[in-house]
Amino acid sequence: MQKKRMEDLIKTEMRQLMALLVVAALCAASCQRGKQPEIVKEGKRLTVVTSLFPLFDFARNVGKEKAEVLLLLPPGVEPHSFEPKPGDIARLNTADIFIYTSPSMEPWVRNILKGVDANRLMVVEAGRDVPLISEAEGSRHQMHSNSHHDSGGADPHIWLDLGNAAKMVDFIMEAFAGADPENRAFYKTNAEGYKAKLSLLDMSFKDGLSACGKDVFINGGHFAFGYLARRYNLKYLSAYGFSPDAEPSPRGLVILTDTMKKKGLRYIFHEELIEPRVAETIGKETGAALLRLHGGHNITKDELARNVSFLSLMEKNLENLRKGLECR
Repeated sequence: MQKKRMEDLIKTEMRQLMALLVVAALCAASCQRGKQPEIVKEGKRLTVVTSLFPLFDFARNVGKEKAEVLLLLPPGVEPHSFEPKPGDIARLNTADIFIYTSPSMEPWVRNILKGVDANRLMVVEAGRDVPLISEAEGSRHQMHSNSHHDSGGADPHIWLDLGNAAKMVDFIMEAFAGADPENRAFYKTNAEGYKAKLSLLDMSFKDGLSACGKDVFINGGHFAFGYLARRYNLKYLSAYGFSPDAEPSPRGLVILTDTMKKKGLRYIFHEELIEPRVAETIGKETGAALLRLHGGHNITKDELARNVSFLSLMEKNLENLRKGLECR
């Protein structure tokens, strides 16, 4: 009987000890959580998903080794025809931050965000507060259809104005710093360094396009380069309208062809990831050669493998614009 009482006493003491250990462990974990940033734990990199290539490149330059940055848009896919899949939602549900341009540029974001945990995913609209070129403003330089873009009559390609690109970098930096406040200085330094590169490139555009034989360029694709044209005081015509589904009208093509001839333009531009059939048609009619003008929306698998950057794409754009506009 005494032996059994001793065993019961030992068991009771063991249960009490185990309970104390559990309480101590919970307390330690709670105290440790209180010392950590809201999202980033010690030794963990930010997981960031971006919608389009410019945002991907901005984010990886701000985050560097402290962030894993992923591009939601598969390489080679034209962004206006992109349709998110369940796997894309799953990817967002494991990320810390999701960055997109605006509802105007990526209207599909509204639906994809319905399937994610809004309490844990930081969603960043990098293009907020950037005034859009209206369809009415753009149409003063257009000879195209009556269709409307999903943007509600506004041009959403804001990153092609390098001043807007710098604003987007600031929004991305603030998001990184909010998720990982202990490394705010790191992100800010990276953002300022990248904005300095944008500023130098902007100066190169202004200098390089200041003395040209032509002041108008024609794109055989969609109306994507209005911000670039406006920033550098150029005139700009495109075969398609604001809508990604728009088709050029026969009358519009005649006007573009006549403009090419009257202005003596020896080059016509075409976009990335889209068959340049319209540019080729106008080129054959006018004898103009084709040059690519990259909108930066997305890149190919080969370009991704070669680590092509937004800055390098824009540098090539400047080179082609100088050739097409016959700059000195």
